[in-house]
This record gives sequence, C-alpha cells and structure tokens, in this order.
Amino acid sequence: MAQRKGKPSVASDEIVDVVEVKGSQISAKNFLDNNQKLISYVILGIAILAAFYFAYKYLYIGPREKDALNSMYKAEEVFAKDSFALALENPGGGFDGFLGIIDNYSGTKAANLAHYYAGISYLNLGKYEDALSYLEDYSAKDDVTSIMKLGALGDAHAELGDKDKALDYYKDAANKSENDLLAPYYLHKLALLYYSQGKTKEATEQLQKIKSKYPNSNEFKDAEKLLARLGQ
Repeated sequence: MAQRKGKPSVASDEIVDVVEVKGSQISAKNFLDNNQKLISYVILGIAILAAFYFAYKYLYIGPREKDALNSMYKAEEVFAKDSFALALENPGGGFDGFLGIIDNYSGTKAANLAHYYAGISYLNLGKYEDALSYLEDYSAKDDVTSIMKLGALGDAHAELGDKDKALDYYKDAANKSENDLLAPYYLHKLALLYYSQGKTKEATEQLQKIKSKYPNSNEFKDAEKLLARLGQ
C-alpha cells in the first residue's frame, strides 16, 4: 500500500521510545515531588559544609598561617647556621622550633614545611629513625623539595644500613630531576653506593651520565676520578 506524501509512517519502536522517555520524565517528576524535603536537606547540607570549609580556610587557617610563618623564621635562621638541635626545639627569643610549629600550627603550610626541616635536622644529628618519620610526613609541593626529600630518605636508609631502599630513593631523586645541581648530586650518591657494593657496571653508568650531561657540575671532577679508577 502506497505511503501518503507529507505524512511519514511512525515505526513501532519509535513509539516505544517516546513512551519510555515520557515515562522516565514522569518518574523523575514523581521522585522530585515525593522527595523535596530530602533534596532540600542535601542541598542545605552541602551549603553548610562549603561555608564551614571557607570559614576554616580563611578565618581560621589564614591567620594561623601568618602566625606560624612569623614564628618559624627564627628556627630557619639557626637551621641555616647548622644549629640543628636548637632549630628543632629552642631557636631563642621565645620563638617555637620546628617541633613547636608542627604541634601548635597543624594544618598550615608552615607546619608541613617544618616537617621537612625537622627531618633534615634529625638526619644531621644522626637520629635517622626520627628523620624518616618527619620526612615521610612532609607533603612536597614543589619540584625542588620533593627531590631533596627523596634524597634525604635515601641518606637516612643508607645510614641505617638498608642499602637497597637507599638505592631506590637515590634513583628516584636522580631520575626525577633535570636540575643542574640536584641531578648530578644524586647521580653521584647513587654511583658511590653502587661502587661500595661492588656493582661497578651500575656505578660506571651513573658516572658516565654525570660526565656527559653535567660537565659544569661540582660532581664532574669526582666522576672523572672514579671512572679512571674503574678503568674507564
């Protein structure tokens, strides 16, 4: 039977689709009508949480952040003079050391950074377990301290006799950076640790990287000397 012009036929599956769409719209409307109170509570809850977050961040954390930074400058000052024990607990002038900053200003960026300083301080004081604890709690927000954290963790594990973990951290520190100061520094540490374990092939590979990629680094001459000793 010929189809009439201007009035296309409607397939049965299209009719079903239309019915399903209308049905879903009705179901959604019924859900909204029946659960308006619940939805209102959810929206109100989200609004309250958002308000608490911004109040916490700007009215509580903001002023504490400023106080923490003002308090920490003295600890940083004595840290720069290698007075690590004083920097941790009593930098003088009534100021908090890094441990006090961590305790009194938790949740601030300053307290986070104080974990890094504390870890490095303990590392220099030969308290390697404490160094690991504070370094692991430091959340690195930049490329430089994230690399230095890895290297310091490597140092602590090396001092504790865990050479395999130390190698892993030195590898991460060396491979994560193209920095002309940090990369050759950790490549050199990695090479020396391999050399101390009798892994001359691996040590040679790291030294060759220093020689080829970082000819202006402080480690270049030491790399050349050790390569000569290895017959390279």
